[in-house]
Amino acid sequence: MANNDSILLAATEMSAANMTETVVANLTITEKLATLPTVLWENRDICLLEVRIIFTSLMLIYIGSHAALRRPPSANPPKRGKKGGSREQPEQDDQYVQGLLPTDAILFPIMAGTVLVGLYYLIKWLEDPDILNKVLRIYFSCISLASIGKLAADSLHILTGFVFPTVWTAGNGRVYHINSLKRGQWYRAGASKDQVWDDEKETPLPGRWSELGLADARNTLLWEVRHLLLEQWTVRFSIHGIANESFKVKFNDILGVVLAVAVNVVYYTTQSVFLSNFMGYAFSYAGIIMLSPTTFATGTGLLFGLFFYDIYMVFYTPYMMTVATKLDIPIKLVFEGPTKASMLGLGDIVVPGIFIGLCLRFDHYMCYYRQQKLVPVELKTKDESSGQLVTNTQMQRMVIKPDYVNPQGQWGDWFWTTKLGKVLSPDATPALKASAFPKTYFYAAMIGYLLAMITTLAMLLVFHRAQPALLYLVPGVVFAVWITGALRGELREMWAYTEDGRLDTADTIVEVDGNGNIIDVIHDDEGDDESDDEEEKKQETKTQVDARSNVNSAGDDVSKEKADKVVGGMTNDRKHILEARKEKGYPVFLFSIEAPPPN
Repeated sequence: MANNDSILLAATEMSAANMTETVVANLTITEKLATLPTVLWENRDICLLEVRIIFTSLMLIYIGSHAALRRPPSANPPKRGKKGGSREQPEQDDQYVQGLLPTDAILFPIMAGTVLVGLYYLIKWLEDPDILNKVLRIYFSCISLASIGKLAADSLHILTGFVFPTVWTAGNGRVYHINSLKRGQWYRAGASKDQVWDDEKETPLPGRWSELGLADARNTLLWEVRHLLLEQWTVRFSIHGIANESFKVKFNDILGVVLAVAVNVVYYTTQSVFLSNFMGYAFSYAGIIMLSPTTFATGTGLLFGLFFYDIYMVFYTPYMMTVATKLDIPIKLVFEGPTKASMLGLGDIVVPGIFIGLCLRFDHYMCYYRQQKLVPVELKTKDESSGQLVTNTQMQRMVIKPDYVNPQGQWGDWFWTTKLGKVLSPDATPALKASAFPKTYFYAAMIGYLLAMITTLAMLLVFHRAQPALLYLVPGVVFAVWITGALRGELREMWAYTEDGRLDTADTIVEVDGNGNIIDVIHDDEGDDESDDEEEKKQETKTQVDARSNVNSAGDDVSKEKADKVVGGMTNDRKHILEARKEKGYPVFLFSIEAPPPN
């Protein structure tokens, strides 16, 4: 992240060096602004390049912010069935992100400046930046594997959703559900809500392709392909005595890693501008997903810290322009035109992008927050101050959170079920309905970003000088969000919102005022102690289970005496199996990819 932040560029810093002089230097600001229409027409080729850059940055922030959605703390985890739900149930929605602290608002500009100045003097010392470019290309190729793999895998997931959706709507309004287990499609019959299976629709495809009339072998092949693409695969990795890991992925995730390796190999050998931009897309996408400002206060401080850093580095030092133009590595997006080129630093996408992503998650949080219910409960407290045990009973309110519905991965279902009149409010399934939550703060931030980018372009053309993009992006995005909160009367909720886990509580007791608004949260210390005890018991149980697993796994060097002590009540047959496994040996290194079981 420091590398990205250290090269924040104006939207057209490269093109500024090539543009012809069109504005007289001694004109006043008002006179220069008056000439803006003429300047835009004379530099229309540059404007077209900037339109491409603005559209690309907006799309990266949009898809990155939606990919960063996860269960908000105002919602309960989704309910699971007795056996963990259906086989086509969405994957776990909670994701691990790197939350930023208030101190990061101070450290980020310092780290960015240190890296930028270091690269500048390294370029001056080497005199030839080609050596540094080769070293940095290898470095970025290695660290980009995960980012490109993530972007490629998510793109393939979206494509798979369009080809193999879970639901689709026929012309008569009937909603068909595709079931992989029974290899058929069904709909609900009228008000009875009974499932009716349509025998004519034998393929797993939507629309008119559901009745292709293919041979049984081809139909079976389509169902198997759908099963392999949508179900989870198991990847196991083990090094004796060091690591023993297994995790679930989908086939598209595996294919995404393969594509990431291929992209890196081709980029390193060809230095293609297209592939360099693609790697930049991946860095931006992954950065918006993985980084979180945690709170609006931290995000605001971070953006304004980099705001002053960008102004100083662009206007008062040669560091930014020298590093940006001398290094040919995927730390910027470069768009080439017939006669000129224009570029945008990744930091101008990622830095505002993580704040805009926070706005979208806050919209998500407020959607469930407004659905919470306050249920009257009796709260009993014990008082021993008088020397006697006295139980006091008072009525309080308990917050009941709504159950969470995962809105991600619905692009294909949205395409096949939503008519033109309901593009913004799909309701064919609960997941589609959940994906249409109000996005007030997100759209406000996106509009602020768009206007700020346009302002950056206008100032560049008028003053004919490189402009630090964050000079306009930070006020445009931050002020748009805080003004929106003030107009909606939700500044208190914005200030209190955090993604550090403190809000993710269950059975919270609160105090309310006469209007039913929550004014305070009552902390039950006794209940917290009980929860801690239960957590300790769970941890102890987990430790015992892990101990048994370590003994049972092949390749454990624990002696038979220790095994008997750990396993305890293990049956004699189980001991014989353990001894037989030890006699067979153990794997020193193991890597395997297991396909999902057939239907």
